[in-house]
Amino acid sequence: MRPDSAHRKEARVARIPLVREPPAHIPTILFGAFDRHNFGDLLFPHIVAAMLDDRNPVFAGLVDADLRRFGGHAVHAIAPLAAAWGERAVNLIHVGGEILTCGAWHAAVMLLPLPEARAVVARFDPRPEEALEWAQRRLGTRALAPYCVPRDFFPGARVIYNAVGGAGFGECDEALRAEVLANLRAADTIGVRDRETRAQLAAASVPARLVPDPAVMVAVLFGERIARHARVGEVAQIRAAFPQGYLAVQFSADFGDDATLDAIAAGLERSARSSGHGVALFRAGAAPWHDDTACYARLAARLPTTLVRIVESLDIWDICALIAASRGYCGSSLHGRIVAMAFALPRVNLLHRRAGHPGKQAAFAATWEPPQVRATVEVDEIADGIGEALNADPEQLRQTARELVERYRKEFDATRQRLV
Repeated sequence: MRPDSAHRKEARVARIPLVREPPAHIPTILFGAFDRHNFGDLLFPHIVAAMLDDRNPVFAGLVDADLRRFGGHAVHAIAPLAAAWGERAVNLIHVGGEILTCGAWHAAVMLLPLPEARAVVARFDPRPEEALEWAQRRLGTRALAPYCVPRDFFPGARVIYNAVGGAGFGECDEALRAEVLANLRAADTIGVRDRETRAQLAAASVPARLVPDPAVMVAVLFGERIARHARVGEVAQIRAAFPQGYLAVQFSADFGDDATLDAIAAGLERSARSSGHGVALFRAGAAPWHDDTACYARLAARLPTTLVRIVESLDIWDICALIAASRGYCGSSLHGRIVAMAFALPRVNLLHRRAGHPGKQAAFAATWEPPQVRATVEVDEIADGIGEALNADPEQLRQTARELVERYRKEFDATRQRLV
């Protein structure tokens, strides 16, 4: 499956200058969903690039995008890169994330500005076949799972999947699963971040190594940078507003119905009154189908004004600093949890009442957390879940952080040996 010609034309007018010629050495392409605002996805290329040391990677996604204002990267669209570099040998590293289950429709919508996304969803959501056709035209590829790059984009590549996820892979459409499995079978090495994903791939005779999520490295690799962000701007203001400490709280827009907000507010207020901490609400994603400040404003209206602050910054280093300086994390974001793990802080993931299955958060926790640390809590039990998290053994949390760093270093060293 070669890149579509339409995508090559778009490359000539893209905002991000296209790397037309590969470097003299064998280039390394870091590819992933860091072409739109999502906390974890934006962290991955920073971590993998730091682990590569002396290499000068090219950052690529599905589209040209500039996320530098959020602490991310200037991103090149993968299809024009493939068209320009042809048969050259390259290293292609899928940097991480829940990419095995991300279909073309969801991928394309999440790359849109929010008002445009709402209009597109209203237009195509009732017509899934037309929605897929629109998405594939938009992305310039016929792929059903576009964040898994087919080998024929780069026939001479060393293809690596680094700690990717697919906890809900078994629930995906059969055609998407077949495409993903074919791409994985053509890869040189596969690392997945949870046992659930590994078991589903093993059932399809696709072996994979178990590798912690790259974000477990954020404290050891970027601790000084994060500490600087904690001393200035909004994070410093939050710390001053809550000298007794605060809980870093986040949830996605699907928690925004009145009954759910009532339950979250009641639980947070009860927790805050028993522990004395404040509540700092932050967004872990600004792309469509992520977090919504309007939901946070409605939640804040249900709480005493002295108890809660809404953080406006979407800079990933501010978000890391907010979590690192907190008393703990509670939210729906997996990477809110993982950054808290990296800093050996209390954490618990928030589970929606309507959730049909525990999801990637529970899958990751079941793989890497000690059994005494709770994975998820439903909104009606949020106060008890936070209280349990805050009572965790600090030394056990530190030990978990150390073990994850050691495991990721070991696994990435093995991956590095596979590069050309």
